[in-house]
Amino acid sequence: MDYKKLDDQSLIRLIVRSQESALSELYDRYSRLVYSMALNAVGDSAIAEEITQDVFIRIWDHAGTYQAEKAKVVTWIASMTRNRAIDIIRRQKVRPEGHSVSWSIETFDAEMDAINVEQTVEISQKRRRIRLAISELPEEQRQALAYAYFQGYTHREIAEVLGEPLGTVKTRIRLAMQKLRQLLEEEE
Repeated sequence: MDYKKLDDQSLIRLIVRSQESALSELYDRYSRLVYSMALNAVGDSAIAEEITQDVFIRIWDHAGTYQAEKAKVVTWIASMTRNRAIDIIRRQKVRPEGHSVSWSIETFDAEMDAINVEQTVEISQKRRRIRLAISELPEEQRQALAYAYFQGYTHREIAEVLGEPLGTVKTRIRLAMQKLRQLLEEEE
């Protein structure tokens, strides 16, 4: 069976029947979106990876609870991702050990070695330059770029969300990238 040709709902039905290949195909389709959403929510790549893994484990365990009449599969997955990210954020705020500081000499020395002030400043300056360059883009290009790179949407998904033709979305992203490249090269 060619799982790539199946729609999302068919994959969910196969997952309910414990078809691992169906889950694998769903993972291939949506893991990037799940990871991007999680990273955007929690700001930590390791935690975002953990959330991604948790979401697909939950899909495996709870595929039978999916209701096609309530939402598309991608919406169900996005909702699961959002809820898992919120759970993690809440847990981090409640648990004091997540915010505690160790005063042992070994820990302090290790942390000081890990902090490279020059590197931190350089990264901060790059981020500022990129944000400034993005702010100079037209709103339509900024929006398409945000969906593509910060939300992990495909060009087709962006076109659906914005209600624009696929070609228009692709052109906006391409023009935005060209303009960003030009602005950042001029600044250096």
